[in-house]
Amino acid sequence: MEYTIKQQDKYRFIEEGEGEPLLLLHGLFGALSNFGAQIDLFKNKFKVIVPLLPLLDLDIFHTTVGGLEKHVQGFIELRGYKNIHLLGNSLGGHIALTHILKHPDNIKSLILTGSSGLFENGMGDSYPKRGDYEYIKKKAQITFYDPELATKELVDELFEVTNNRLKVIKIITLAKSAIRSNLNEELNQIKQPTLLIWGNNDIITPPFVGREFNKLIPHSELYFIDKCGHAPMMEVPSEFNEILGNFLNKF
Repeated sequence: MEYTIKQQDKYRFIEEGEGEPLLLLHGLFGALSNFGAQIDLFKNKFKVIVPLLPLLDLDIFHTTVGGLEKHVQGFIELRGYKNIHLLGNSLGGHIALTHILKHPDNIKSLILTGSSGLFENGMGDSYPKRGDYEYIKKKAQITFYDPELATKELVDELFEVTNNRLKVIKIITLAKSAIRSNLNEELNQIKQPTLLIWGNNDIITPPFVGREFNKLIPHSELYFIDKCGHAPMMEVPSEFNEILGNFLNKF
């Protein structure tokens, strides 16, 4: 289903449904469409919000995990959201963690899936490799257990981004920022109920990363999904939504 992208000031976002906010943050190569199955289901009970993160649009100084967190905080303040259920995938999870540590009062629960913040395999030392379509295709495919999910449309979009020199610099800058921003020492400060949903076949943030988050975040519960890679909400939406729905039903 197609949703209308709204704009207020500099912020672009999808907002569907009524109820407590369920705010979804996509990853480095993510997009609003990553959460289609979640919007469709949870808009019946929640106000589902997906901001379009300006991953490659900020100036180079603010192209960091912290810079993106400030963008999210500005968006939340502008829209006046309260009692937020905050969900993040990959880099979006890292931004969510940074946010909850800085602004815990507004967050009711935290959901992480394939999150960075402790450890992640990058796209390789030579990534992003410009002008090599097959290389980019293979790197897109490792996101998923089923490589067919790396559609031509997705690979074409990634190829276009990685052929832009300035965008490549920003991708590398963000990746380095994520590596520097290791949250190992701070995760015990998170008091909110936390749900961790991990793909058993995630190569980018492997299963041990989910277990480590589970160990370090006090009120957390961890679920693994078989035959699933780095983006469970896209690859196995039914299983993902069932786990998420059971968690949200507690509130």
